[in-house]
Amino acid sequence: MTATAPPAGRGTAPDERLLPASPLKKLLTRPELGSVVGAATVFLFFAFVADGFLRAASLGTVLYAASTIGIMAVPVALLMIGGEFDLSAGVLVTTSALVSSMFSYQMTANAWVGVTVSLLVTLAIGFFNGFVLTRTRLPSFIITLGTFLMLTGLNLGLTKLISGTVSTKTIADMEGFASARALFASETTLGGATFKVTILWWLGLVAVATWILLRTRFGNWVFAVGGNAEAARAVGVPVRRTKTLLYMGVGFCAWVSGQHLLFSFDVVQSGEGVGNELTYIIAAVIGGCLITGGYGSAVGAAVGAAIFGMTSKGIVYAEWNPDWFKFFLGAMLLLATLLNAWVRKRAEATS
Repeated sequence: MTATAPPAGRGTAPDERLLPASPLKKLLTRPELGSVVGAATVFLFFAFVADGFLRAASLGTVLYAASTIGIMAVPVALLMIGGEFDLSAGVLVTTSALVSSMFSYQMTANAWVGVTVSLLVTLAIGFFNGFVLTRTRLPSFIITLGTFLMLTGLNLGLTKLISGTVSTKTIADMEGFASARALFASETTLGGATFKVTILWWLGLVAVATWILLRTRFGNWVFAVGGNAEAARAVGVPVRRTKTLLYMGVGFCAWVSGQHLLFSFDVVQSGEGVGNELTYIIAAVIGGCLITGGYGSAVGAAVGAAIFGMTSKGIVYAEWNPDWFKFFLGAMLLLATLLNAWVRKRAEATS
Protein backbone atom coordinates (compact mmCIF):
# COMPACT_ATOMS: atom_id res chain seq x y z
CA MET A 1 0.00 0.00 0.00
CA THR A 2 1.45 3.32 -1.03
CA ALA A 3 1.35 6.27 1.32
CA THR A 4 0.51 9.61 -0.19
CA ALA A 5 1.48 12.99 1.11
CA PRO A 6 -1.39 14.96 2.61
CA PRO A 7 -2.61 17.75 0.38
CA ALA A 8 -1.52 21.24 1.26
CA GLY A 9 -4.24 22.86 3.24
CA ARG A 10 -5.17 24.82 6.25
CA GLY A 11 -3.40 22.41 8.62
CA THR A 12 -0.14 22.11 6.67
CA ALA A 13 2.79 24.18 7.92
CA PRO A 14 4.49 26.15 5.13
CA ASP A 15 8.13 25.49 4.32
CA GLU A 16 10.10 28.06 6.36
CA ARG A 17 12.69 28.30 3.57
CA LEU A 18 10.00 29.83 1.35
CA LEU A 19 8.87 32.40 3.88
CA PRO A 20 10.02 35.98 3.28
CA ALA A 21 12.77 37.04 5.66
CA SER A 22 12.04 39.99 7.91
CA PRO A 23 13.99 43.23 7.38
CA LEU A 24 15.62 42.73 10.80
CA LYS A 25 16.80 39.24 9.90
CA LYS A 26 18.20 40.49 6.60
CA LEU A 27 19.99 43.30 8.40
CA LEU A 28 21.52 40.96 10.99
CA THR A 29 22.90 38.67 8.29
CA ARG A 30 24.84 41.46 6.58
CA PRO A 31 28.60 41.08 7.29
CA GLU A 32 29.19 44.83 7.08
CA LEU A 33 26.68 45.71 9.82
CA GLY A 34 29.31 45.97 12.54
CA SER A 35 31.57 48.18 10.44
CA VAL A 36 28.70 50.53 9.55
CA VAL A 37 27.89 50.98 13.24
CA GLY A 38 31.58 51.56 13.94
CA ALA A 39 31.90 54.07 11.11
CA ALA A 40 28.89 56.04 12.34
CA THR A 41 30.34 56.09 15.85
CA VAL A 42 33.75 57.29 14.65
CA PHE A 43 32.15 59.98 12.48
CA LEU A 44 30.01 61.35 15.30
CA PHE A 45 32.92 61.23 17.73
CA PHE A 46 35.28 63.30 15.59
CA ALA A 47 32.48 65.60 14.47
CA PHE A 48 32.10 66.47 18.15
CA VAL A 49 35.75 66.68 19.27
CA ALA A 50 37.45 68.03 16.11
CA ASP A 51 36.42 71.50 14.92
CA GLY A 52 37.64 71.11 11.34
CA PHE A 53 36.34 67.59 10.74
CA LEU A 54 33.03 68.69 9.18
CA ARG A 55 34.49 71.28 6.84
CA ALA A 56 34.10 70.74 3.11
CA ALA A 57 37.86 70.67 2.58
CA SER A 58 38.19 67.92 5.18
CA LEU A 59 35.79 65.67 3.29
CA GLY A 60 38.13 65.34 0.33
CA THR A 61 41.09 64.67 2.61
CA VAL A 62 39.28 61.94 4.54
CA LEU A 63 37.99 60.28 1.37
CA TYR A 64 41.45 60.34 -0.17
CA ALA A 65 42.99 58.69 2.88
CA ALA A 66 40.26 56.07 2.82
CA SER A 67 40.61 55.43 -0.92
CA THR A 68 44.35 54.72 -0.81
CA ILE A 69 43.62 51.96 1.71
CA GLY A 70 40.30 50.92 0.20
CA ILE A 71 41.68 50.16 -3.26
CA MET A 72 43.76 47.38 -1.72
CA ALA A 73 41.33 46.40 1.04
CA VAL A 74 38.76 45.30 -1.58
CA PRO A 75 40.84 42.52 -3.23
CA VAL A 76 42.32 41.54 0.14
CA ALA A 77 38.76 41.12 1.45
CA LEU A 78 37.83 38.89 -1.48
CA LEU A 79 40.96 36.85 -0.87
CA MET A 80 40.07 36.48 2.82
CA ILE A 81 36.54 35.42 1.92
CA GLY A 82 38.27 32.78 -0.21
CA GLY A 83 40.14 31.63 2.88
CA GLU A 84 43.63 33.05 2.19
CA PHE A 85 45.98 35.91 3.09
CA ASP A 86 48.50 37.98 1.16
CA LEU A 87 51.30 39.44 3.28
CA SER A 88 53.07 40.75 0.17
CA ALA A 89 50.28 43.17 -0.82
CA GLY A 90 51.92 46.23 0.75
CA VAL A 91 55.34 45.92 -0.89
CA LEU A 92 53.71 44.79 -4.14
CA VAL A 93 52.29 48.30 -4.49
CA THR A 94 55.83 49.70 -4.30
CA THR A 95 57.09 47.05 -6.73
CA SER A 96 54.43 48.14 -9.20
CA ALA A 97 55.55 51.78 -9.02
CA LEU A 98 59.26 50.91 -9.20
CA VAL A 99 58.88 48.68 -12.26
CA SER A 100 56.87 51.30 -14.11
CA SER A 101 59.29 54.10 -13.28
CA MET A 102 62.59 52.30 -13.86
CA PHE A 103 61.50 50.52 -17.03
CA SER A 104 60.34 53.77 -18.58
CA TYR A 105 63.47 55.66 -17.50
CA GLN A 106 66.06 53.01 -18.43
CA MET A 107 64.47 52.14 -21.75
CA THR A 108 63.77 55.83 -22.53
CA ALA A 109 60.33 54.70 -23.58
CA ASN A 110 56.87 56.20 -23.36
CA ALA A 111 55.61 56.21 -19.78
CA TRP A 112 52.73 53.98 -20.86
CA VAL A 113 55.18 51.24 -21.78
CA GLY A 114 56.39 51.14 -18.20
CA VAL A 115 52.79 51.18 -16.96
CA THR A 116 51.95 48.17 -19.15
CA VAL A 117 55.05 46.23 -18.12
CA SER A 118 54.22 46.94 -14.48
CA LEU A 119 50.72 45.49 -14.96
CA LEU A 120 52.16 42.30 -16.42
CA VAL A 121 54.68 41.99 -13.57
CA THR A 122 52.12 42.45 -10.78
CA LEU A 123 49.71 39.99 -12.39
CA ALA A 124 52.58 37.51 -12.72
CA ILE A 125 53.45 37.89 -9.03
CA GLY A 126 49.82 37.31 -8.10
CA PHE A 127 49.76 34.24 -10.34
CA PHE A 128 52.98 33.00 -8.69
CA ASN A 129 51.45 33.28 -5.23
CA GLY A 130 48.32 31.43 -6.31
CA PHE A 131 50.22 28.78 -8.24
CA VAL A 132 52.60 27.94 -5.39
CA LEU A 133 49.74 27.95 -2.88
CA THR A 134 47.52 25.58 -4.83
CA ARG A 135 50.33 23.22 -5.86
CA THR A 136 52.07 22.90 -2.51
CA ARG A 137 49.05 23.44 -0.22
CA LEU A 138 51.33 25.25 2.20
CA PRO A 139 49.68 27.95 4.32
CA SER A 140 49.25 31.23 2.48
CA PHE A 141 50.87 32.94 5.46
CA ILE A 142 54.17 31.15 4.74
CA ILE A 143 54.07 31.56 0.96
CA THR A 144 53.20 35.25 0.90
CA LEU A 145 55.61 35.96 3.76
CA GLY A 146 58.31 34.56 1.50
CA THR A 147 57.09 36.73 -1.37
CA PHE A 148 57.03 39.73 0.95
CA LEU A 149 60.67 39.21 1.93
CA MET A 150 61.79 38.63 -1.65
CA LEU A 151 60.01 41.72 -2.96
CA THR A 152 61.34 43.85 -0.11
CA GLY A 153 64.89 42.82 -0.99
CA LEU A 154 64.36 43.22 -4.73
CA ASN A 155 62.82 46.65 -4.34
CA LEU A 156 65.81 47.93 -2.40
CA GLY A 157 68.54 45.96 -4.15
CA LEU A 158 67.53 46.57 -7.76
CA THR A 159 66.76 50.24 -7.16
CA LYS A 160 70.24 50.80 -5.69
CA LEU A 161 71.84 48.76 -8.46
CA ILE A 162 70.09 50.60 -11.29
CA SER A 163 69.64 54.11 -9.89
CA GLY A 164 72.51 54.24 -7.42
CA THR A 165 70.14 55.45 -4.69
CA VAL A 166 67.09 54.17 -2.83
CA SER A 167 64.72 56.24 -4.99
CA THR A 168 63.92 56.29 -8.69
CA LYS A 169 64.77 59.01 -11.20
CA THR A 170 62.13 61.50 -12.33
CA ILE A 171 60.08 60.65 -15.40
CA ALA A 172 57.95 63.82 -15.33
CA ASP A 173 59.33 65.05 -18.66
CA MET A 174 58.67 61.74 -20.44
CA GLU A 175 56.06 61.33 -23.15
CA GLY A 176 52.82 59.86 -21.82
CA PHE A 177 53.40 61.06 -18.25
CA ALA A 178 50.62 63.68 -18.36
CA SER A 179 47.98 61.30 -19.70
CA ALA A 180 48.95 58.59 -17.21
CA ARG A 181 48.81 61.10 -14.40
CA ALA A 182 45.32 62.11 -15.48
CA LEU A 183 44.17 58.50 -15.15
CA PHE A 184 45.91 57.59 -11.90
CA ALA A 185 46.59 60.83 -9.98
CA SER A 186 44.34 63.64 -11.19
CA GLU A 187 42.11 65.68 -8.91
CA THR A 188 39.14 68.03 -9.10
CA THR A 189 37.73 70.71 -6.78
CA LEU A 190 34.05 70.89 -5.92
CA GLY A 191 32.53 73.13 -3.27
CA GLY A 192 35.87 73.91 -1.68
CA ALA A 193 36.86 70.24 -1.40
CA THR A 194 39.55 68.56 -3.50
CA PHE A 195 38.72 65.05 -4.68
CA LYS A 196 41.40 62.68 -5.98
CA VAL A 197 40.70 60.24 -8.79
CA THR A 198 41.59 57.38 -6.44
CA ILE A 199 38.16 57.88 -4.88
CA LEU A 200 36.56 56.91 -8.21
CA TRP A 201 38.91 53.92 -8.56
CA TRP A 202 37.96 52.84 -5.04
CA LEU A 203 34.20 53.13 -5.51
CA GLY A 204 34.41 51.46 -8.92
CA LEU A 205 36.35 48.51 -7.50
CA VAL A 206 33.86 48.15 -4.65
CA ALA A 207 30.97 48.07 -7.13
CA VAL A 208 32.68 45.51 -9.38
CA ALA A 209 33.72 43.30 -6.45
CA THR A 210 30.20 43.40 -4.99
CA TRP A 211 28.70 42.43 -8.34
CA ILE A 212 31.19 39.57 -8.66
CA LEU A 213 30.45 38.24 -5.17
CA LEU A 214 26.67 38.49 -5.34
CA ARG A 215 25.78 38.08 -9.00
CA THR A 216 28.29 35.72 -10.62
CA ARG A 217 29.25 32.07 -10.48
CA PHE A 218 32.78 33.06 -9.57
CA GLY A 219 31.44 34.82 -6.48
CA ASN A 220 29.75 31.59 -5.40
CA TRP A 221 33.07 29.81 -5.90
CA VAL A 222 34.84 32.35 -3.68
CA PHE A 223 32.45 31.76 -0.78
CA ALA A 224 32.57 28.01 -1.35
CA VAL A 225 36.36 27.65 -1.31
CA GLY A 226 36.58 29.91 1.73
CA GLY A 227 33.96 27.94 3.64
CA ASN A 228 35.32 24.47 2.85
CA ALA A 229 37.77 24.00 0.00
CA GLU A 230 37.56 20.19 -0.02
CA ALA A 231 33.77 20.18 -0.09
CA ALA A 232 33.83 22.78 -2.87
CA ARG A 233 36.27 20.66 -4.88
CA ALA A 234 34.01 17.64 -4.41
CA VAL A 235 31.07 19.40 -6.08
CA GLY A 236 33.11 20.63 -9.03
CA VAL A 237 34.30 24.08 -7.95
CA PRO A 238 37.68 24.89 -9.59
CA VAL A 239 39.48 25.64 -6.32
CA ARG A 240 42.93 26.18 -7.84
CA ARG A 241 41.68 28.55 -10.52
CA THR A 242 39.54 30.50 -8.05
CA LYS A 243 42.36 31.11 -5.58
CA THR A 244 44.86 31.96 -8.30
CA LEU A 245 42.49 34.53 -9.80
CA LEU A 246 41.95 36.06 -6.35
CA TYR A 247 45.70 36.55 -5.97
CA MET A 248 45.86 38.06 -9.45
CA GLY A 249 43.10 40.43 -8.37
CA VAL A 250 45.34 41.61 -5.55
CA GLY A 251 48.08 42.09 -8.14
CA PHE A 252 45.82 44.21 -10.35
CA CYS A 253 44.78 46.52 -7.51
CA ALA A 254 48.42 46.78 -6.37
CA TRP A 255 49.19 47.96 -9.91
CA VAL A 256 46.50 50.66 -9.66
CA SER A 257 47.82 51.82 -6.27
CA GLY A 258 51.41 51.73 -7.46
CA GLN A 259 50.69 53.87 -10.50
CA HIS A 260 48.94 56.39 -8.29
CA LEU A 261 51.99 56.46 -6.04
CA LEU A 262 54.31 57.04 -8.99
CA PHE A 263 52.30 59.65 -10.88
CA SER A 264 51.40 61.58 -7.73
CA PHE A 265 54.97 62.10 -6.55
CA ASP A 266 57.00 61.40 -9.74
CA VAL A 267 59.68 59.47 -7.81
CA VAL A 268 59.33 56.36 -5.63
CA GLN A 269 61.17 55.41 -2.46
CA SER A 270 62.04 51.73 -2.69
CA GLY A 271 61.52 51.04 1.03
CA GLU A 272 57.86 52.08 1.08
CA GLY A 273 54.93 49.72 1.58
CA VAL A 274 56.29 47.61 4.43
CA GLY A 275 53.54 47.15 7.02
CA ASN A 276 50.70 48.31 4.77
CA GLU A 277 49.60 44.72 4.23
CA LEU A 278 48.42 44.60 7.86
CA THR A 279 46.41 47.77 7.30
CA TYR A 280 44.58 46.18 4.36
CA ILE A 281 43.86 43.02 6.34
CA ILE A 282 42.64 44.99 9.37
CA ALA A 283 40.32 47.07 7.17
CA ALA A 284 38.83 43.86 5.77
CA VAL A 285 38.41 42.34 9.25
CA ILE A 286 36.78 45.52 10.59
CA GLY A 287 34.50 45.31 7.55
CA GLY A 288 33.23 41.89 8.60
CA CYS A 289 35.56 39.39 6.92
CA LEU A 290 36.34 36.30 8.95
CA ILE A 291 39.92 35.14 9.44
CA THR A 292 38.70 31.61 8.70
CA GLY A 293 37.17 32.58 5.34
CA GLY A 294 33.77 32.08 3.76
CA TYR A 295 32.18 35.27 5.10
CA GLY A 296 32.50 38.98 4.34
CA SER A 297 31.79 41.63 1.72
CA ALA A 298 33.51 44.24 -0.42
CA VAL A 299 31.23 46.94 0.98
CA GLY A 300 32.34 46.05 4.49
CA ALA A 301 36.00 46.38 3.49
CA ALA A 302 35.20 49.80 2.02
CA VAL A 303 33.59 50.87 5.28
CA GLY A 304 36.62 49.55 7.16
CA ALA A 305 38.85 51.71 4.95
CA ALA A 306 36.58 54.70 5.62
CA ILE A 307 37.06 54.16 9.35
CA PHE A 308 40.82 54.29 8.77
CA GLY A 309 40.47 57.53 6.83
CA MET A 310 38.25 59.20 9.42
CA THR A 311 40.44 58.11 12.33
CA SER A 312 43.79 59.08 10.79
CA LYS A 313 42.60 62.52 9.74
CA GLY A 314 40.24 63.07 12.66
CA ILE A 315 43.15 62.80 15.10
CA VAL A 316 44.99 65.46 13.10
CA TYR A 317 41.98 67.80 13.06
CA ALA A 318 41.54 67.27 16.80
CA GLU A 319 45.21 68.26 17.22
CA TRP A 320 46.05 65.13 19.16
CA ASN A 321 49.32 63.26 19.24
CA PRO A 322 49.29 61.02 16.12
CA ASP A 323 50.57 58.14 18.25
CA TRP A 324 46.96 57.74 19.38
CA PHE A 325 46.09 56.47 15.89
CA LYS A 326 47.45 53.00 16.68
CA PHE A 327 45.42 52.90 19.89
CA PHE A 328 42.22 53.78 18.03
CA LEU A 329 43.11 51.26 15.34
CA GLY A 330 43.51 48.44 17.84
CA ALA A 331 40.35 49.42 19.69
CA MET A 332 38.32 49.52 16.46
CA LEU A 333 39.70 46.14 15.40
CA LEU A 334 38.76 44.54 18.71
CA LEU A 335 35.33 46.16 18.97
CA ALA A 336 34.44 45.44 15.34
CA THR A 337 35.47 41.80 15.71
CA LEU A 338 33.37 41.39 18.86
CA LEU A 339 30.40 43.15 17.24
CA ASN A 340 30.68 41.02 14.10
CA ALA A 341 30.74 37.86 16.22
CA TRP A 342 27.65 39.02 18.10
CA VAL A 343 25.84 39.86 14.86
CA ARG A 344 26.58 36.41 13.43
CA LYS A 345 25.30 34.70 16.55
CA ARG A 346 22.09 36.75 16.45
CA ALA A 347 21.66 35.96 12.76
CA GLU A 348 22.12 32.25 13.40
CA ALA A 349 19.70 32.35 16.33
CA THR A 350 16.97 33.99 14.22
CA SER A 351 17.48 31.76 11.17
